Parts: sequence; structure tokens; C-alpha cells
Amino acid sequence: MPVIAVIGAGPGLGLSIARRFGKEGFQVALVSRTQDKLDALAAQLAEDGIEAAGFAADVTRPDSLQSALAAVADRFGALDVLEYSPADPTFAGAAAVDATAQDLHKQLDYYLYGAVAAVRQVLPAMLERRSGTLLFSTGASSIRPTGGAFGSIGVAAAALRNYAIALGIDLAEHGVHAAHVAIGVYIGSGPGTEPETIAEHYWHAYTKRDQAEIVHTAPGGIR
Repeated sequence: MPVIAVIGAGPGLGLSIARRFGKEGFQVALVSRTQDKLDALAAQLAEDGIEAAGFAADVTRPDSLQSALAAVADRFGALDVLEYSPADPTFAGAAAVDATAQDLHKQLDYYLYGAVAAVRQVLPAMLERRSGTLLFSTGASSIRPTGGAFGSIGVAAAALRNYAIALGIDLAEHGVHAAHVAIGVYIGSGPGTEPETIAEHYWHAYTKRDQAEIVHTAPGGIR
């Protein structure tokens, strides 16, 4: 059975991505900081007949994240899909005009360096097999700077976007697809913003492999 790891798994988009892939026969590894919450999500997926398990890790600690992904491989086998979408509404950003190097470093730890650590852990097996998919999520501030509290977040998210697209260019000839999904809506805020609607983009990215970037805008538009 193919395997997907959802990094930053939560009860919204992460669960919907897990369910979308799980109903297609994927085994699902859920990765975030709190094991109890992961176990609850895995139990929900089990009710749908999806084999899933949680692996606690902190994306700001590369050793923690890489250890969790090694445990995923021990449990399920090598990954077919890595999806990276950590989100923490309590993790405040700073306006660009106020941002210090320390503010930016915190955001880069969270968005960019965690993604790099995850890729370094799973990419060798994908290259050996000449197959695999790497999917990265950000908010729309990665492509359309908005100022305000999203200033420092947008800088880090833009760095992740650049990394994802550059990976796609480098890996195309090796059978590994990388893509970026920018979410330009508040998830669950109205029609076209439902997590299950947005999750379809990830399935499209995996199956079609024809876009380096998908941008989701209300009401459910794609550019």
C-alpha cells in the first residue's frame, strides 16, 4: 500500500488530506507535536477504514522530525508522498516594519528549515526508486505580501515556496514531483473554503503532476 505522511496534521485540512488519500488506499502517517491529538485523528480515520498512525514531532527540531519520519518508514515503509503544512494560530508573526532577525529566524525555523529536514530524510529513498511526491503548503502571503502581522510569516512562507518550486525543477528528471499549494482563504470560512475542497488540490498534484504551484482562492478558484 502507498504511504503518505501529513506533517502538521490537525482536525482541519490535515485530516481532510489524510482522508482524501486514505480513501484511495494510502496508509497515513500523521505528524505533529501532540501524540494524544494524533491518536484521536488516527481513530477518526480508522472509522473510515483507513490505516493511520500518529508520530509526534516538533518541526522546529530537525532531529525530532527526522526521527519521526524514520519511525514512519519502520512502520509503513518508504513514503510515496510527503505533505508539509504546519500551522499554529498562536504562533504570531510580526509586521515587516517591526520584524527583527530573531522574528524572521523563528518563522524560518517553522516553515523552511522543518521542510528541509523532512525532505532530507525521505528524499534518498524516493531518488533510489525514482518516484515520489513532495507537497508543501503556505498561505497566500508567500506569493502576495500583505503586510501587518503576516510580514514575517510571508517572508518565511515565500522562502518555502521558492524551495518547493526549485526542488521541482531539480527533481523532475529523477522521477520525483514537488509542488507548492498556496491557500488564499481562511479555511472553513464559507463556500469554496472547506478543507475537503482544498484537499482535492493535493490529490490533483499527486495524480496529475502537471503543476509546480496551485493557488486556491475563494470561491474555490484555482490559478
